[in-house]
Amino acid sequence: MSILVITENRNGKIKKQSFEAVSYASHLAKNSSGSVTAVVFGNVSSEELANLSKYGAAKILTVTSEIYQQLDNMLYTRAIEEIVNKENAKFVLFSHSHFGKAVAPRLSVRLKAGLATGVTSLPVTMSPFQVKRRSYNGSAFSNVIINTEVKILCLNPNASDVVEAPVAGQTENFGPSADASLKKTNVKSVDLITGKILLSEASIVVSGGRGMKSGDNWKPIEELAGLLGAGLACSRPVSDEGWRSHEEHVGQTGKIIAPDLYIAVGISGAIQHIGGISGSKYIVAIDKDKDAAIFSYASYGIVGDAFQVLPRLIESVKKFKAS
Repeated sequence: MSILVITENRNGKIKKQSFEAVSYASHLAKNSSGSVTAVVFGNVSSEELANLSKYGAAKILTVTSEIYQQLDNMLYTRAIEEIVNKENAKFVLFSHSHFGKAVAPRLSVRLKAGLATGVTSLPVTMSPFQVKRRSYNGSAFSNVIINTEVKILCLNPNASDVVEAPVAGQTENFGPSADASLKKTNVKSVDLITGKILLSEASIVVSGGRGMKSGDNWKPIEELAGLLGAGLACSRPVSDEGWRSHEEHVGQTGKIIAPDLYIAVGISGAIQHIGGISGSKYIVAIDKDKDAAIFSYASYGIVGDAFQVLPRLIESVKKFKAS
């Protein structure tokens, strides 16, 4: 029995969420006597492919055909369906990303397979197969039982730690027989943001809210982010006021992120904001209002004036990096 992991890469680099999915699959394999097969679309170096085996992928199927260089939901769905049948896969794992949310439901219909999206942790039980998932933008959770023979999961970021479980990986190129006429999307140009850390891929994010009082006061937040190698974010009121770009707005109506560490400075913690950051592994909140809602969600909290706390925090980080 094979457990398929549909990986994602950017410019030939496997995304962290895909390594998390391989680690998750490795856990499933131990509990179901299965093996992990990773599927990679596009041109990825042999060194990068070897990293998948480091986390438990015993087999790596690469799909390098030109027609799969750009995402087309229908074409990818048919290709993955063919791989599921070829490998006799009983589990198919995606990241809960734009890609996963676009392809997994289509695959579920074609395979008549049960689907759980927004999965937040390893299975509660294997028989019956039950997983925990996010509901209502992370303000609630539900346990879902999947009874179908083939099970499809979309994993939230941080649903599994990236744990090394090295195996001897075998790489095989696969050419799906899907008809190229299925392709309906034609990408004419791609403009990539350069020179800054993408929020969707940042492991650390430093974010500011209305408590910063003005866009002119962002220098300490930028300095802290620079020291930590972090992405920069903000709450909706900040972007609405024009203090920061809407590209930095995280929340229910902005970007949904799930970094390992989210530092919220001067953010009260409205439910719309929490909906965008609740997948974070650790949340550190800094606010002068001890009753701010953000502290209910924070792993660690600092009650104090941001303009006094930030300089001391920056100084501490500098000392730590210098030691």
